[in-house]
Amino acid sequence: MSDGDLATVLLADDEAAIVDGQAARLEPQYRVRRAYGGREALERLDESVDVALLDRRMPDLSGDEVLDRLRDEGYDCRVAMLTGVEPSFEVAEMGFDDYLRKPVDEEALLDCVEGLLARRIYDAGLREFYSIARRVALLETEHDPAELADNESYLDLVDRRDALRDHLDDALEDLQEVEGYAVAADEALCSDRTGGHCADGD
Repeated sequence: MSDGDLATVLLADDEAAIVDGQAARLEPQYRVRRAYGGREALERLDESVDVALLDRRMPDLSGDEVLDRLRDEGYDCRVAMLTGVEPSFEVAEMGFDDYLRKPVDEEALLDCVEGLLARRIYDAGLREFYSIARRVALLETEHDPAELADNESYLDLVDRRDALRDHLDDALEDLQEVEGYAVAADEALCSDRTGGHCADGD
């Protein structure tokens, strides 16, 4: 998803009324692809999908199987299971990002998609941040400060790192309601700033 584009959401459920009802709630804000079964979900899946919402119990191909195929094939979309199935201990081994029990009301549906998109964008920024930070650290290990101060490539890299860190700090505010996620991400950024562990209250 590029800036200014609508995010693409894939909806998969074998009950057409559920797919169509959820699509009607999402379509004003998102580009929605409807799939009325697991196999159709795989057919409609490509790199442009940002979020996939999967029912677990689909007779032709279960949501669990769709999720496994999606991860095995390297798709980077965020996945939520929207299902009537009570979560058992097997969910500990599943690679979904969120899990909602049916019936799912409009507010919960929109909050789920918004949260998954925020995490996807934040994760991409965090990966870029650490790539840049690693290169800065490598240059600082191999060159003395005077040499670094005169090198435009290094200075540009530092500027990019600092700007991206500020952007991530701002974006993190959008994730504060995602239990556990914001705390872990904040610890990661804090550790980079301090070069080690964060103290309580940082």
